[in-house]
Amino acid sequence: MWTEGESEGLQTLGIVVVVCSSLKLLHYLGLIDLSDDKIEDELEMTTVCHRPEGLEQLEAQTNFTKRELQVLYRGFKNECPSGVVNEETFKQIYAQFFPHGDASMYAHYLFNAFDTAQNGSVKFEDFVMALSILLRGTVHEKLRWTFNLYDINKDGYINKEEMMDIVKAIYDMMGKYTYPVLKEDAPRQHVEMFFQKMDKNKDGVVTLDEFIESCQEDDNIMRSLQLFENVM
Repeated sequence: MWTEGESEGLQTLGIVVVVCSSLKLLHYLGLIDLSDDKIEDELEMTTVCHRPEGLEQLEAQTNFTKRELQVLYRGFKNECPSGVVNEETFKQIYAQFFPHGDASMYAHYLFNAFDTAQNGSVKFEDFVMALSILLRGTVHEKLRWTFNLYDINKDGYINKEEMMDIVKAIYDMMGKYTYPVLKEDAPRQHVEMFFQKMDKNKDGVVTLDEFIESCQEDDNIMRSLQLFENVM
């Protein structure tokens, strides 16, 4: 059985994986160096299938500066010349970063969280709006975004089946080298511990309010939300 400390550790891991995996996508797109003198030249949008909204509008809607948005778009355009990212691209990216595991299902869930319009593609606007929340949003905004990731069927609740799917996806992504002696029923034990802590009224589902309240009571989760605030 999981101890309370082990369960809290895995809950924290889940939060960190959400942010860290988004940063892996950021790194893949080559969006770290802000020193390029040719940034202004990159504002000249080349011909793509989808052109993003004006940077001034995105600057008003996000926590990024115009200069940062220019760098983000440059990397996005270089790797995604069509102007959009599909789910298969997400899976290919995470397969590179987690070679010892199977990241396909986690990439699927993460893609759905980025794909706010649920139309099968992630535009530059979707990408930067999500990154703005994960890197520089308030605690409530970050937790609300994470809750939406876990709420697979988007009904406003996290049930045990959804949490089981997420936990299994994280285990599969991290691979056998991370959990070499993982017992077969470990994911279910973790889900039970999650619900013991998060399901305040014991009705079998976790609401957004319950999720936020429980996370705010956990110092480890709160610290994990601050780990990547200064990466850009």
